[in-house]
Amino acid sequence: MKILYFAWVRQKIGLAEEEVSPPAEVRDVAGLIAWLAGRSAGHAAAFADPRQVRAAVNQDFATPAQPVQPGDEVAFFPPVTGG
Repeated sequence: MKILYFAWVRQKIGLAEEEVSPPAEVRDVAGLIAWLAGRSAGHAAAFADPRQVRAAVNQDFATPAQPVQPGDEVAFFPPVTGG
């Protein structure tokens, strides 16, 4: 699974992207966030408040309940605001 990080999420984690192999029990975006938060202090800081992070799975906006599977591309980024 390819994970992409943008904006302050990338800054906290210290990576723009990484390849991961989550355990089988990680089945959705929320589970992936919880699993990623345990990978490092930077991951924990980035995902400390999951409500402040948005996700996309295979380039489509995703909810926390969106299923994920091996081979997916998942991106995490802050909420987008416009004016």
